[in-house]
Formats: sequence, structure tokens, C-alpha cells
Amino acid sequence: MLEMAISSGKLFLAGKLFQDNKLVMKQFAIGAGAGAVTVIVVGQFAPIWVAAIVGGGLSGLLQPFLFKDLKYA
Repeated sequence: MLEMAISSGKLFLAGKLFQDNKLVMKQFAIGAGAGAVTVIVVGQFAPIWVAAIVGGGLSGLLQPFLFKDLKYA
């Protein structure tokens, strides 16, 4: 299992894991940006730990929808 994770990590860093690396980075940026904006907005009204949980939860929920159409190389 660890070997598979290491192999995938090497392919990702070499840019050979996905067919369209620009789309991967775009989708990742959308998810991270949505989480960051959520943390900032919720942080204005709630404690920072609540904002971190909500932002992380939103980012985590978005990832399967954002990455569902990615093709592996």
C-alpha cells in the first residue's frame, strides 16, 4: 500500500499521473480557494477553530465533485 502511494506521488510530481495537468491544478485551486474563502467568511462570525472545521469540510466535500472527470495517464 505504501509502495503504491509512493509510486503515485512520484508520477504526480513528474507530471505523468493525469492526462491534463492544467485541469487538475485548476480544480485543486477551486477547491482550495472555496475552503479559504469559507474560513475567512466564517471566521468573521465564529471562532477560528469553527471556521477551520467548516472550511476544511467544504473543501473535502467539493473534491469528489471537482475530481470526478479527471483522467489518469
